[in-house]
Amino acid sequence: MDYSAKNKSKLNVLPKTPTGISGLDDITRGGLPQGRPTLICGGAGSGKTLMSLEFIINGATKYNEPGVFMAFEEKTEELILNVASLGFDLASLIKSKKVSLDYVYVDRNDMEETGQFDLDGVFIRLGYAIDQIGAKRVVLDTIENLFSDLTNESIVRAELRRLFQWLKDKGVTAIITGEKGDKLLTRRGLEEYVSDCVIFLDHRIVNQISTRLLRVVKYRGSTHGTNEYPFLIDSDGISVLPVTSLHMDDVATSERISTGITSLDSMLGGKGFFRGSSILISGTAGTGKTNIAATFASSICDRGEKCIYFSFEESANQIVRNMRSIGLDLQKHIDAGLLEICATRPTMFGLEMHLVDMHKKVTEIKPDAVIIDPITNLVTVGSVNDVKSMLIRLIDFLQRGQITVLFTALTINKSVAEQTYEAISSLVDAWLLLRDIEFNGERNRGVYLMKSRGMKHSNQIREFIITDNGLDLVDVYLGPDGVLTGSAREAQILKEHTGDVLKGYQKTRKDREILRKKKILEATILTLKAEFESVEEELNRTYTEELLTRNILEKNRKEITNIRGTSSENNTEENGPHIET
Repeated sequence: MDYSAKNKSKLNVLPKTPTGISGLDDITRGGLPQGRPTLICGGAGSGKTLMSLEFIINGATKYNEPGVFMAFEEKTEELILNVASLGFDLASLIKSKKVSLDYVYVDRNDMEETGQFDLDGVFIRLGYAIDQIGAKRVVLDTIENLFSDLTNESIVRAELRRLFQWLKDKGVTAIITGEKGDKLLTRRGLEEYVSDCVIFLDHRIVNQISTRLLRVVKYRGSTHGTNEYPFLIDSDGISVLPVTSLHMDDVATSERISTGITSLDSMLGGKGFFRGSSILISGTAGTGKTNIAATFASSICDRGEKCIYFSFEESANQIVRNMRSIGLDLQKHIDAGLLEICATRPTMFGLEMHLVDMHKKVTEIKPDAVIIDPITNLVTVGSVNDVKSMLIRLIDFLQRGQITVLFTALTINKSVAEQTYEAISSLVDAWLLLRDIEFNGERNRGVYLMKSRGMKHSNQIREFIITDNGLDLVDVYLGPDGVLTGSAREAQILKEHTGDVLKGYQKTRKDREILRKKKILEATILTLKAEFESVEEELNRTYTEELLTRNILEKNRKEITNIRGTSSENNTEENGPHIET
C-alpha cells in the first residue's frame, strides 16, 4: 500500500524520551522509546553507567522528569563522587527528590539456585522508589548481577520478559545496562532480544590509540542511524557525534571573504574565497603554509568574526610568537575572545576522537572559520583513507553551518604534486599550492591556484614573499632561463634596466645623428635650390636677351626694308619719266 506524505503524517508516531546527551538524540531521531526498556551494553569502561546516569540527571534537570537509578555494583556515595568530577551535583538532586539512588547489594556467594526464581523483591523495591518521587525514568545497572549464577536460561528469559513488561506497565522509560559477552552483545545473549532498543558501546585500542564508539543495534518502531558513531567522555560528560550521516544539500552563498593578503585576493578575482567553502593549502616544508593560515585567521578576527585554529604541530604560544615575526599580533584576538588556538598532539586521540573534539569545540564557540594545521600529522593515527573519511565528515559538518574551513597539508615530494598526501584535493573548493623555486643556489617560494570552484581566478605562478610586515605576492620574472625569483629576478631586472639605459643612450645618439644629417641635408637642399634658382634665372635672362635681340633685329630689318623702299620711290619721282625724242 502506497502512503502519501500527508497520510503518513496522520499515523501515530512512536513517542520518544530525549536523553539530553549531545548527538545521541540525533542518532535515535529524538531519543529513547518512551515507556519502553532500552538495553545499553558494552565492555568494562565503555561508558554504560555514565550514559545511564546522564539520562537520569538530564531528565531531572532539563525535562522535569524524576528518575530512579538502581545500582547493583557501585554504592550511592561512589556514584555521587564519580559524577561530581563531571560537574553533576547528584547529591542535590537526591535531596530535592528529583533523583532516587538505590544501591542493591547482591552477594553471589549467598545465592543458591533452588526451586523457582523470580524478581518480585526487586519489583517491590523498585516500585516503591518510583512511586516515592513520581519517576518517569528508571535505570538498572547492571542486569547481570541479578542472574549471574543462574544456569537455567528458560527461567532467566522468562524473568527478563517479566521485568521488561513490568517496566512497561509502570509507564517508565527504562535503561538496563548489560556486560558484553564473548561474541555476543551481552553475556547470555538474551537481553538484546527482549529489549525494544539496543545500544552497543565499544572501546577500541588500535596502535595504542583508544577510540570510543556507539552503535544503535536495533530500535523497534523507529528509524535510526545505523553506523558507528564516535563519542567522547570529558569534563562535560558524554558527547556523541552523528557525523557519518552525510548530506549534499548545503546552502551555497555567493558572499566572499578576504584571505588577508591583498595580492592573493587579486588572484581570486579581487574578493577572496567563498564563505563556507573548504580550502587546501599544500606545499613542502618551509613554504609558508602556517603563515598564510595565521594571516587568514587574523583577517577573520579583524572583521569581528570568530575563528578556531586547530594545531597539531605547534603550541598556541609558539604560533603567537612566530607570527609576530611577520607583523601579526594574534594575542590581541585571543584576548578579545575572537581566536582560540587548540593545540594537541595527533597521538593524543584516535581520528574519531579528534573529530568529536573538533565538533564539540565548533558547537560550543560557533566560529565563522576553522583552520586545521596540518592534516598531514593525522596520518600518524590512521591510514590515508581513514583521514580522508574523517575530513569528508568534517567538511560536511562545517559547510552545513556555513563555516569556512582551511586545511594545510605537507607535500612530501619536492616536485609539484598533483595530488596531496591525504588525497582530499577533490573534496575541497579551492586548492592553493606552494612550491620551491631553486635557481643559482637560492631557494624562493612560488604560489599558484590549482583550482577555485565557482570563480574566475589567476593561472599565473606568483612569487610568495614573507616580510616583517606580512605576506605579499609579486609577479615572477620570465627571463631567458625561465622563471626567475629572488636575487636572480632582481639581477635580471637590473641587467635589463642597464640594457634599457644603453638602448636609450644609443637611441639619443642616433636621434642626434639623424638631426645633424637632417640639418646637413636641409642645408644642401637650400644650396641646390639656390643654385637651381640661379641657373633658372640665368636661363631666363638669356632667353629674354635672345628674344629681345631677335625682336630688335626684326624691327631693324623692317626699318631698313622700309627705308630702302622709300628711297626707290623718291628717285623715280625726281628724275621723272625718261622720253626719248
